[in-house]
Amino acid sequence: MTQPAQGERLLGGRYRIQRQLSRGSFGDTYLAEDTHRFQELCVLKECNPQVPGKLALDQAQALFEREASILYQINHPQVPRFRELLRDGTRLFLVQDYVEGPTYRELLSRRRADGESFSEAEVVRFLMQTLPLLQYLHNIGIVHRDISPDNLIQRTADGRPILIDFGGVKQLVVNVRHQLGVAQPYQAADGTVTRLGTVGYSPEEQQSSGQVSPATDLYALGVTALVLLTGKEPEDLYDDRSQRWAWPDQVELSSPLYQVLNRLVAQRPGDRYQSAGQALAALNLADPDAVARAWSQPMPVRMQPLVPPPEPTVALAPAAPYAPAMAYDPTATVAPPPRAVPVGKTSSGCWSALAGLLLTLTVAGGLWWWLDPLSQFPPGSETVAPGGSDADNLALSQAERDRKQALRDRAIALSVDQGYLTRLTDQLFYEQNPNLQGTQLTDQPEDQPLRAAWDAIAAETLDLLEANLSTEARSRLGRYNPTDSDRWQRQVNALFVSSRALNDLADARFDQLFPGRGANSGFVETPVDQIWFALAQDQVNAMERGENLSEITFEPGAFSQQRAGELNPGQGQIYILNLSAEQLLRLNLQAPPGSTRLSIYVPVPNDELPYILANAEQNTWAGELPQSGYYEVVVISQGSTPIPYSLTVAVDNVIDDIINRPDPPAKEN
Repeated sequence: MTQPAQGERLLGGRYRIQRQLSRGSFGDTYLAEDTHRFQELCVLKECNPQVPGKLALDQAQALFEREASILYQINHPQVPRFRELLRDGTRLFLVQDYVEGPTYRELLSRRRADGESFSEAEVVRFLMQTLPLLQYLHNIGIVHRDISPDNLIQRTADGRPILIDFGGVKQLVVNVRHQLGVAQPYQAADGTVTRLGTVGYSPEEQQSSGQVSPATDLYALGVTALVLLTGKEPEDLYDDRSQRWAWPDQVELSSPLYQVLNRLVAQRPGDRYQSAGQALAALNLADPDAVARAWSQPMPVRMQPLVPPPEPTVALAPAAPYAPAMAYDPTATVAPPPRAVPVGKTSSGCWSALAGLLLTLTVAGGLWWWLDPLSQFPPGSETVAPGGSDADNLALSQAERDRKQALRDRAIALSVDQGYLTRLTDQLFYEQNPNLQGTQLTDQPEDQPLRAAWDAIAAETLDLLEANLSTEARSRLGRYNPTDSDRWQRQVNALFVSSRALNDLADARFDQLFPGRGANSGFVETPVDQIWFALAQDQVNAMERGENLSEITFEPGAFSQQRAGELNPGQGQIYILNLSAEQLLRLNLQAPPGSTRLSIYVPVPNDELPYILANAEQNTWAGELPQSGYYEVVVISQGSTPIPYSLTVAVDNVIDDIINRPDPPAKEN
């Protein structure tokens, strides 16, 4: 584990703040590194009772420890673990595990940008994965109080919904303030009144009187499901004039899901399900024919594939043993679901059988068999069933089946997830065939040329991935996310390199592979963007091996150094120099005209001086250095063939302090 830099302020002598995640009336939430656990990321939720004096704060801490004890009892894989209550001076924090992944609000925003929303099948899956979690929480006496798309994360590791930002934490602060005799416990010093629940998602009884029960959580979950289905906000789904829900007129649903949602969001608490187990049982026992029809439709699944679970960590607070929620609630008014049975080629069966199949497919890495053209039952086929034998798929020729099998085998050999390969090939296929957007290929003879074109793109894509990515980088395609950027930033900063220089190298490789496309390196929007992240992963690894990074130092009495080499198309090289302010630096890059780009980055970038040069076409620079520390010189190839280059660096008043090198600067740009 790394030691804090001299003078660095760590909360509790342990936690290094990375950035602020959100603001609140009684304290903000931060992303932090745990320096005692190998820089493991965690979340610090400040609990600021806003009471004056050390005695009042001591009393508040004691009350917090008592009030928060129930949070430490939560031991469920879909809830970030509460680790400890931390006191730092006059500040109190709840420390919680960090979960990688986008919120459902972020996922919905991406869908909206494309004019889409979540499908019925996706929402059914979401409900079936969330209801057992609520059943567990309610059984141990915890009501979340604030379920909404903002407080649910789709965990990158396995695609499951994770519940965050418990409203009970806000109530905890309010309770402590009340017990300390604060006149207006809900009102912060700035006049802000804390709401327990999100307007539109919490029912009337919670908003008006603060009354909560399992039924209030179920109401919020139902509204969340409706927002995901329609892409509209709660106020757009409710008619204030008639005092009734308007969503039934705005979305077409199968009867089973309609009935479940209608009861979840009933206005009167007594009309709702009284437990998550009842709602789960209703989903399981819904009309099988209607469910089969709903599930027979193609579904644009965008869930993340599974990866092996992380190694278990040692809990810092006592936790009750986790017992998975029952498949049904013994207090429910309906019978428990029957045992799941295999689903055949016909539309008969039951909802519970489909649920069992859903869970099986989740473990297999998603629901992509509905869409996967690599399967032997291509998308759109109405005559073949998932898992069918070759005899069930005679619509495809033996040659085509062999071709698809070869693609599958090669993807496995290259460690490329087949679901990701399908999504990537779909993106490239529809970009090349924009007239086919919104349609699916069938297994009929008239679509054979298009299927052949799709397979050809898949084969070319595998060629590209094999030639340009390491096995490690390929194995994570489909699972990269913005938190990888945070991790890489820490890795390269330790090498005196900024994330800007890393982006230069990844951008150059990506532009060489996908000319003119550009990638969004800050957020993963499309399957192609995943390749940018994979390229960045390889560049980070290459830096740590010293393949694309080297330090230029000067022997006593020497004032000039030269580096020469050859850059392949899209390749880059980083040179770092430990220099002092007011030294004179002269750079001269010799390379074929127009074949390179040159960047010079300062040790500590700021608004006034973010860099000296950035992706510049010029090949010389001379001037007085404005700062002391490590400068980065980045040379990028823009050529289509390998190019030779020579870089000459000259300085005066050389100061090469090998022993007392500065700590890595905070290069975040």
